[in-house]
Formats: sequence, structure tokens, C-alpha cells
Amino acid sequence: MAESGGPGGPDATLATAVDTAAAALLSIWDAARERTSGRLSSSQMRALMVVEQFDGINLRGLAGILGMLLSSASRLCDRLVAAGLLEREPGRADRREISLHLTTVGQKLLAEIRADRRARLAETLAGMTPAGRQALLRGLIEFDQAFRADVEPTERSA
Repeated sequence: MAESGGPGGPDATLATAVDTAAAALLSIWDAARERTSGRLSSSQMRALMVVEQFDGINLRGLAGILGMLLSSASRLCDRLVAAGLLEREPGRADRREISLHLTTVGQKLLAEIRADRRARLAETLAGMTPAGRQALLRGLIEFDQAFRADVEPTERSA
């Protein structure tokens, strides 16, 4: 398989192979979400995870990371607030600016999902060779770093 389709970049064949291989990982994630919290959509779960990662993020920053319109992100947050998973807090510097935080219930839900997901991942990883597990880990760490560099929110509340 070719490593790059241009100067220093991966080609479409590599992206296709990663996409295909990632389907198993995504299946484990979705199954954990369904078992633990079938009442939440993938978008709602992703929003909770972003707020967990960037505690205090504002609505505009959340919408940007999720690739949503501001109005759609606001409605999504309304549903999460109504479910008791998310809270809105007025900003300290600008009371019109709203910062988002997980509630204790939201934190517990994400912890439950994570525990279930990790148990399922451990079962699958047990079927791999030690060298394969280490290569996967190295690649995923680098992938995560590249992804996070692209999604750092540009606007956070004070």
C-alpha cells in the first residue's frame, strides 16, 4: 500500500483502509452507547464528550467542533440540559456568554460508557498479537494528536 499520494500526505487508499478498519472500533463505541444510554443520539454523546474535554466551552466553540450551526448546537444543548446531563453557566466577564459544563449525572454516564467500551476493547485486543497491539496504540496516539490539533476550540469562555 502506498504511503503518500503527494508530498508527505497519505493517499486515498490508506484513508480507505483506515476507514474500513475503524468500523470495528466504531461498532464497539456505538454498542457501548446503546447499552448504557440508548436514549442519547450520537450527536448528543459527542457533545457531552466535547464538553468533558473542554470544560467551560461556549456554545460557539461547541458548534464549531461539532460542525453544526449555532442554532442546532443550542437545541442540542437544550435537550442535554433537560435530561440533566449538561448545565449552562453565565460567563464571568460577559454575562451573555454561556459556558457549558457536565453535571454529575453527565459525568457518571460518560464513565459508565467508557467502562463498558474499555471492557469490550480489551476482549478484542486480547485476540491480537502483542506487536499488533503496540503498533495500534502508537498509531492511535499519533492520530489523536493530529486530530486534536485540528479541533482545538478557538473561542472559550473566560
